[in-house]
Amino acid sequence: MIIITGGAGFIGSAMLWELNRMGMDDIIIVDDLGTTTTEKWRNLSNLHFADFIPKDLFPDLLERGALKGISAIIHMGANSSTTETNADHLLTNNFVYSKKIATFCMAKREKPVRLIYASSAATYGDGSNGYRDDIHRLGTLRPLNMYGYSKHLFDRWAVRNHLLDHAVGLKFFNVYGPNEYHKGDMSSVVFKAFEQIRDNGFVKLFQSHRADYNDGEQLRDFVYVRDCTRIIAWLLENPVAGLFNIGSGNARSFRDLTIATFSALGKNPLIDYIPMPETLRDKYQYYTCADMTKLRVAGFDEQLTSLEDGIKEYVQHYLSSEHPNFSCPEYLGQT
Repeated sequence: MIIITGGAGFIGSAMLWELNRMGMDDIIIVDDLGTTTTEKWRNLSNLHFADFIPKDLFPDLLERGALKGISAIIHMGANSSTTETNADHLLTNNFVYSKKIATFCMAKREKPVRLIYASSAATYGDGSNGYRDDIHRLGTLRPLNMYGYSKHLFDRWAVRNHLLDHAVGLKFFNVYGPNEYHKGDMSSVVFKAFEQIRDNGFVKLFQSHRADYNDGEQLRDFVYVRDCTRIIAWLLENPVAGLFNIGSGNARSFRDLTIATFSALGKNPLIDYIPMPETLRDKYQYYTCADMTKLRVAGFDEQLTSLEDGIKEYVQHYLSSEHPNFSCPEYLGQT
């Protein structure tokens, strides 16, 4: 049995889709569905799983040994808001909660429980110390926001307690794709660009406030969520441990992304550059790019999706569709 925390969320539900596609449904989903306004439950409506456990009940069930036959926990659940101001909330949800899950997995020495957990590229801060997923360089990293710091704390705890001798931490870069509509301000730039084009006919991008970057030329490593789930599926099947970047390995500009979104809609690009809020300027990353060498050396050799191809599929087959969520018609157990 596999458990996915945050299983109704963006990457979690995409991972459920991936497992269903592989013919698997012996899966427990752990999450908080929130209010009906977010409608996060829709991410699960076309997918298949054995049970659902509310997020707040899960740690106690683990500690009491009430869940049997667990082979792996894919821990994607977290508060992922980079603008969250409640530091205690982030520590409780992203650090303390993760420690409880990790402690359970480490205690099963006679039959280890595979743990794959979500870290973040936000742990790298401004990138001045590079984007290498080297555990020996963690002490040099300085996250720019509390979300990144909460993830960084757990990475360092994982190293100190030898969790990464057996488990896998994933430093996700800028993920985009289906099932992210509930994320609000934390949704991808692709999702926001699509909505702006649909509603207004143009896209607003932040101006640059650094002389070495032109407006719209700030660079990010954008990675399609299907690539993320393929990597996680590979990690489930291979005895690999450690901390790994999950990105495309290419830095592309917000302008490139916006033009690709217009192109997927068959429209000419129209971009309006607006000032960046002063509250963000000191915490803004102008460049991110995942060094994917470590994952490649570990044995993952599949080709990743280009930005243009990923956006075209996302826009044309999901965002423009009446049924924008992942579904699994090819699921082997479906009746």
